[in-house]
Amino acid sequence: MSFQRFMQRNKKDALLADEIEAHIAHEVDANIARGLSPQEARRQARLKFGNPRVMRERVWEYRAVPWLEDAWRDFRFALRSLAKAPSFTAIAVLVIAVGIGANTAVFSVINTVLLKPLTYPDPHSLVMLTNTGPQGSSPGANVPKFNIWRQQTRVFQAVAGYDQAGAGLNLTGGNDPEQLQGVHVTGDYFRLFGAPLVAGRTFTAAEDSPNGGRVAVLSYGLWKRRFGGNPDIVGTNIQLNGQPYLVVGVIGHEFVTETAADLWLPYQFDLNSRDQAHYFRVAARLNAGVTAQMANTELKLAADQYRSTYPGALGPQGGFGVTPLQEIVVGDTRLSLLVLLGAVTFVLLIACANVANLLLIRATARQRELATRSALGAGRGHIIRQLVTESLTISLTGGFLGLIIGFIGVRLLLAISPGDIPRVGPDGSAVSLDMHVLLFTLAVSILTGIFFGLFPAISSSRINLASALKESSSQASVGFRTGKVRSLLVISEVAMALVLVVGAVLLIRTFMKLQAVDPGFDTHNVLTMAMSLSGERFQKTLGVAQIIRDGTERLHNIPGVSNAAAACCLPLEGGFGLPFDIVGRPKGNDPNTGGAGYLSVSWSYFDVFKVPILRGRNFTEHDDGSGPGVVIINEAMAKKYWPNRDPLNDRLLIGPNMGPVFVEPARQIVGVAGNMRGNGLNRDPFPTMYIPIAQMPDKVTKLNSRIAPLWWIVRSPQEPHPLAKPISIALREASGGLPVAHIRSMDEIVVVSTARQRFNMLLLAIFGASALLVAAIGIYGLMGYSVQQRTQELGIRMALGAQSSTIRNMVIRQGMILAAIGVVIGVAGALWLTHFLASFLFGVKPLDPTAFVATLLLLSAVAFVAVWFPARRATRVSPMTALRFE
Repeated sequence: MSFQRFMQRNKKDALLADEIEAHIAHEVDANIARGLSPQEARRQARLKFGNPRVMRERVWEYRAVPWLEDAWRDFRFALRSLAKAPSFTAIAVLVIAVGIGANTAVFSVINTVLLKPLTYPDPHSLVMLTNTGPQGSSPGANVPKFNIWRQQTRVFQAVAGYDQAGAGLNLTGGNDPEQLQGVHVTGDYFRLFGAPLVAGRTFTAAEDSPNGGRVAVLSYGLWKRRFGGNPDIVGTNIQLNGQPYLVVGVIGHEFVTETAADLWLPYQFDLNSRDQAHYFRVAARLNAGVTAQMANTELKLAADQYRSTYPGALGPQGGFGVTPLQEIVVGDTRLSLLVLLGAVTFVLLIACANVANLLLIRATARQRELATRSALGAGRGHIIRQLVTESLTISLTGGFLGLIIGFIGVRLLLAISPGDIPRVGPDGSAVSLDMHVLLFTLAVSILTGIFFGLFPAISSSRINLASALKESSSQASVGFRTGKVRSLLVISEVAMALVLVVGAVLLIRTFMKLQAVDPGFDTHNVLTMAMSLSGERFQKTLGVAQIIRDGTERLHNIPGVSNAAAACCLPLEGGFGLPFDIVGRPKGNDPNTGGAGYLSVSWSYFDVFKVPILRGRNFTEHDDGSGPGVVIINEAMAKKYWPNRDPLNDRLLIGPNMGPVFVEPARQIVGVAGNMRGNGLNRDPFPTMYIPIAQMPDKVTKLNSRIAPLWWIVRSPQEPHPLAKPISIALREASGGLPVAHIRSMDEIVVVSTARQRFNMLLLAIFGASALLVAAIGIYGLMGYSVQQRTQELGIRMALGAQSSTIRNMVIRQGMILAAIGVVIGVAGALWLTHFLASFLFGVKPLDPTAFVATLLLLSAVAFVAVWFPARRATRVSPMTALRFE
């Protein structure tokens, strides 16, 4: 039977009744023709056909789907029943809606980040080439590795390299110069990722070779924003870094990359290079039928080939491998999102337990109704089905409201996020409530309704007809078994709330530890900004040194500027690293003495950040290309490599075995600086070498100009942001018109460096507080209902001489026993589950005693408050009123 026929039963039933009446009328006419009177003819006709109503019911049952009709009838009854208890219905729906809404919000982000495939054609065949070793794998490539990887045609159909727009490009030639995100790519990049073209073409093999000319491919956004979507832009020149670049194509708007790009330039590698510096990434597309495991097997042979071709460049335990591109893009965000999903699942389970308790209490009040229905012939299965239908009605209504809450919640979630969640698009534009989210919400709603409705339904269906029909509605009880179920639900609420609160306290303590960390430098009143030095003028160290000298001089002339410096990198945001040898020290079997951070800075760098020079001297303006090579190391490096010696007596050879780009004479160590945290507040200071920018080898300067901008660092005795405009103007004049970008204070950079920890802490704290509140409501509701049901008992106790304090303590003891059992179970769960938070913690262990003790005290206090009010109400029961209570 079709659903339409089911919904039109009244109409179909009327047609059937007319048909039966027509048959009866025909039989009446036949009887009259045989000589019977009209009355007898009609009586005989009805005797022959039977009761028309019974006949219609039989026909309907034959044509109908009984379970569908029963479900429809149960649903209508559930609506009427819930409408009679609007307060109960509103509370239950709201509690479930909040729980489902939180899950919908988090799942919306998980769906976008983890579940949806990448937006490229055949995304599952895309992999990232990685370097493997005992410490794991990581992306990163140099030209020799790229050259060997692109030769592995047995496993790869296309291989392409690309950077992450580190240095930026300056769009000049007009009145409004702009720093752009320019990504360097190899020739197969657009074919590899299936980039659609709006106009023109991509790079040819000749254009991607050394001296292949200045060409560019524009992004759709830049094409529209700066050139008005002019279709004739292809074939014309634009000015980048003061040089003309020929526009050969425009990429379509649907091409989305994780590193936002305004335009693309060809890398123009010299494939004969022996340069070992890693400054770009390489992705590949597997051949049809080739798996990642097969590719890894082939790359083991490639690693052996690389090791023999470039001795010392790859350690004996080093190798090559592939990782699905989506895993690289998602990174460590996966664990954060799964932990959040676990947290909101706990909140939903606690909400379900609370609603289940409400249903048990409601079922108690309906005992006489259920007993009457049972006495009239309703089976236990029918009663269970009816009660589960009511719970499903609640959960589905809550699910609908949860969708609305989820839509709002995901916007709030993304608004407070640290901004580094991949694949969500600008302002979370890629996150939407699509069909997957709708199906998830529907499934959660149905499972939730069954979960919190089935157990109360089964428990309430155990009816003693004699006792239930004799009891009044206020005295009706479903017995000891139901009381145990309610208690177990409250215990489970307390246990799950404790797990969430322990996790929240651990993250709060982590954030407090991070806030107390000394970064090793003074972050206050320091302004930073980036300048791209990608032009021909800055391919040699002398040109970079000159702009730094001119810029520093102009900055010192600005009122409110107390000091200024320049560097390749900023603290807390990472940097470069190179191997080194200590001249005259044996290396044993190792290819180098060690490895350390490698940062180029101007002479006033340590003064601007107020970093002390612990031994030796600071850089001076005379540490330039005309003087002897010098280097300053940090305290961490001195302790690691000179634990009982003076490093100022030694010289360093930096970048051995890294290729001709890094060949230079040994440098004298002239100072030891205090430690600065270069990779975040949660990372210990790493051994670091500081090199004067004015002494950098020309080839390294040329390489740096392609992979990183120059950072200007300005100190002021006051809040520095008002100085941003005069500083920008001064630097533009000093550089011949180059713009600056990414203007931030160091205090803002510190905040950003802890944004992920703040985000995790805030969300888990919200979920933990919600769970604690719901658990407290559960304890309060259970004890309050218990006091109400035991009013007569309490009145008799008081009439027989029981003191108010005795009654109060009895109720408190019963409530706190339930809370204590929940705490014990919750502690056991927390001891196991908190290990999943280990990677989120800093300065705090997963089994931190302070976190567990603080949570126990907090939960105990909340539980005590929750049972205090019902206990106090119990002491105010009048014996005379209680004895008349019904």
